[in-house]
Amino acid sequence: MPGPDTSSSSNGEAVGFVTWADRSPTGGNVYNAELIAALRAVGTPVRLHQLPGRWPSASPADRHGLLHALHDESIAVIDGIVAGGAPEEITEALAAERFLAVLVHLPLVDEVGVPPAVKEAYRQAEGRVIRSVNAVLSPSQHGAARIRHLYHRMAITVAAPGFRPAAPAGGSTPRRLLCVGAVTPTKNQLGLLSALGELTDLDWTAVLVGSRDSSAEYAAAVTEAAARLGGRVQLTGVLTGAELDREWAAADLLVLPSRVETYGLVVGEAIAHGLPAVVGSGTGAEEALGPPADHGMPGRAVPADKLATVLRRWLTDPGLRSDWRQAALDRRLRQPGWDETATAVLAVLPQGGQPGGGQVEVETDVLAQDVAPDRYA
Repeated sequence: MPGPDTSSSSNGEAVGFVTWADRSPTGGNVYNAELIAALRAVGTPVRLHQLPGRWPSASPADRHGLLHALHDESIAVIDGIVAGGAPEEITEALAAERFLAVLVHLPLVDEVGVPPAVKEAYRQAEGRVIRSVNAVLSPSQHGAARIRHLYHRMAITVAAPGFRPAAPAGGSTPRRLLCVGAVTPTKNQLGLLSALGELTDLDWTAVLVGSRDSSAEYAAAVTEAAARLGGRVQLTGVLTGAELDREWAAADLLVLPSRVETYGLVVGEAIAHGLPAVVGSGTGAEEALGPPADHGMPGRAVPADKLATVLRRWLTDPGLRSDWRQAALDRRLRQPGWDETATAVLAVLPQGGQPGGGQVEVETDVLAQDVAPDRYA
């Protein structure tokens, strides 16, 4: 199979973007698609390489595919889920004088439920990569601090995500809680369902949007726990496009009870719809909520054992609901765009942040085509 077109414009060198061949609408995939679109919008040519394989635990043949992709690029941004599993290939590409920047959406060792031996292998491999590449990118200050702590790499560039304008949500009766994310131990849907089990005396419904394919055993436990709540909780699977838009429009509150988050892109998307959010404390999702504004915070970060208490107060306190909603509506008008993300990324590349002159044709630009903007699961 031929590699992508290696031509570049006369006004700037092309950037290769290397990620996995996964089309699910995760926060990381949405970020990648939006970043690529924003880079092209400011005139930087981008070539997309989507690599098959079970990254980060890919086969030797799949890792060779990474090396082949990097051979075609003098400058490349690599998704951390690919780079972190291929230290030998990264080392070889660096020896060939490629400029490599790794975009770490979530450190491999922070995924919940990974066996200790596998986690230690990830730590060793990812650490080699992070310490050796030319630049490291993170979507949040929280993520950058975590990388520094894990791997003692001090120079981290934060390229915070941008957001697109969206229509304010209208809400539902009874009030509807929305949780968006792949059904995995990391996202902690069982924690949310446990909290909702303490609130059956109140009127509410809940919708859990996200893939149940990543962790079959956990997904089965979530399905069973939801069934015990008497039909008040709906599990939709992956939703995109108009179907997901309808869920945003009908929601009153986003709940993201993740045990680990680098940023929580879905929190920013909730705020773009004027929705407040309740997120796990100590995670990067707190950063996504942002600092208090004139009307306070658009939600709250809470420890897992306080989730039921906070949700009960929100359901029963009209003043609190009004304050959170107004704060979300205020924040909605001041969210950054993806052009700012692109500017942060360009600043660390050899072209010095000076955009190139056009878009480069790629062989299979699946990511930008199949992952709709602002879609998560």
